[in-house]
Amino acid sequence: MNKAELVSKMAALSGLTKANAEKALNAFMEAVTEALKKDDKVTLVGFGTFMVTKRAARKGRNPRTGQEIKIPARKVVKFKPGSNLEAAVGKKK
Repeated sequence: MNKAELVSKMAALSGLTKANAEKALNAFMEAVTEALKKDDKVTLVGFGTFMVTKRAARKGRNPRTGQEIKIPARKVVKFKPGSNLEAAVGKKK
């Protein structure tokens, strides 16, 4: 599902217009982005949690040359699904 399909589905489920559903989705994405930039967690009970974790520096290899390279430490975004989401996805059809 891409963004346009998600906006259409949100509009259909909520009774909003597609324009308003897109504004709501954009606002949600902006709010989550701002929170994660501040190293905050965003928890949606039953759905899941967005969080920032730190990945340590490590050594890697250039696959083309085999030369060892240093990969710097960085922050990465992770998502941990909530129990309701896991239950909904894990159900057998």
